Amino acid sequence: MSPLPSLGSCPVVVVGGGASGLMASLILLSQGVPVTVLERMDRVGKKLLATGNGRCNLTNLSCDPRRFHGAPRGFLEQVLSSFPVEKTLLFFRNLGLEWHEEEEGKVFPLCGQASAVLDTLRFEGERLGMKVLASHELTTLRKERSGFRLETPSGFLQAQRVLMACGGKASPQLGSNGRCYELLRILGHTLIEPFPALVQLRSSSPYLGALQGQKWRGRLLLKEGREIRGEASGEVLFTSYGLSGPPVLALSREASRLLLDKRLPTVSLDLFPELSLQETVHLLERRRAVRPGTPLSERMVGLLPKRFLLPLLREASIDPSQSSPSPTPQEALRLAETVKTWSFPVTGTLGWKESQVTAGGIDTQEVNPESLESRILPGLFLCGEVLDVDGDCGGFNLQWAWSSGYAAARGLLSSLREPSVLR
Repeated sequence: MSPLPSLGSCPVVVVGGGASGLMASLILLSQGVPVTVLERMDRVGKKLLATGNGRCNLTNLSCDPRRFHGAPRGFLEQVLSSFPVEKTLLFFRNLGLEWHEEEEGKVFPLCGQASAVLDTLRFEGERLGMKVLASHELTTLRKERSGFRLETPSGFLQAQRVLMACGGKASPQLGSNGRCYELLRILGHTLIEPFPALVQLRSSSPYLGALQGQKWRGRLLLKEGREIRGEASGEVLFTSYGLSGPPVLALSREASRLLLDKRLPTVSLDLFPELSLQETVHLLERRRAVRPGTPLSERMVGLLPKRFLLPLLREASIDPSQSSPSPTPQEALRLAETVKTWSFPVTGTLGWKESQVTAGGIDTQEVNPESLESRILPGLFLCGEVLDVDGDCGGFNLQWAWSSGYAAARGLLSSLREPSVLR
């Protein structure tokens, strides 16, 4: 086998051209440090283009360490405070990107296009001389006396420092595929088993065929037996395989974790969260006066979507064809309990391709929270989704990318003993 050709040498190689890698690269370049970005895809930032349904939820004004999972609270606080939301928004505004706040503190570019965020970062990188090696997947990473050797199928690079911003396993069609986890394990790092988060849930409910395509705004409880393990509200989408929608994604991390532990979670859906159980009973009892003498399923029309009616009546063990004065008080109570606690057993999640973020990753105890430098291998830095950190839906994961990319760049600058004017 012929030896690999050299692709050159560089003070810093950033592995991964996603959000955290681009942020880190721009900070380093702004301080005069040459950077080469090694990107597996044919261009940088593909996952950025898909965030926020193509609008890019930049961050969240309610950012708080409690909205993140995996790493200890102290680690999260230190990294997030190094580049908080205020600095993030100022950073983008100084590059020309205007933004605005929407519901629940979500921040989006004013133009409503994720491509504007990527272009803003890419144009600044070009201005600062960022070198990108696209379609180059890292296959081997070795520590050598003079620094690091990074090998790809096309050749090898030499670097004084390496910043691993190579992501996790979520959405491999848009970038990271989890290969870097194995490279870091070979170098001595511990991997907390990754699993999909912010992902749709599979269910064994017998009513999914009838409900497919329906949407409803309600409150969801994730339960294990009688114990409540999570709560979320919003619009639920019923699918052929199970449940989707923002509140489902919000509960999916805990559901995935329970499934990994061989437990059996259930989603309980309250269709009328604004009403008490007794108020729901009274609402249902009033259906007696609606079109008397007609089947109960017909008299329920106008209260709930038509395709909900038969599944709900069957779940409540009520004959939908009966035309006698109904629902009786007993039937109204059973139906109200079903409407308030409609149960959907969770049997799994969709896979990595549909997942928006990775839970798990490299153990943060092996990384210095001040610099994000590896405690295992000095000169190696880690940021973004490769670490065991994942956030809630709503801009939190991108804020982690910006903050950790900044913190890693600052730590790397310090290790190079470059003068820094970062504040």
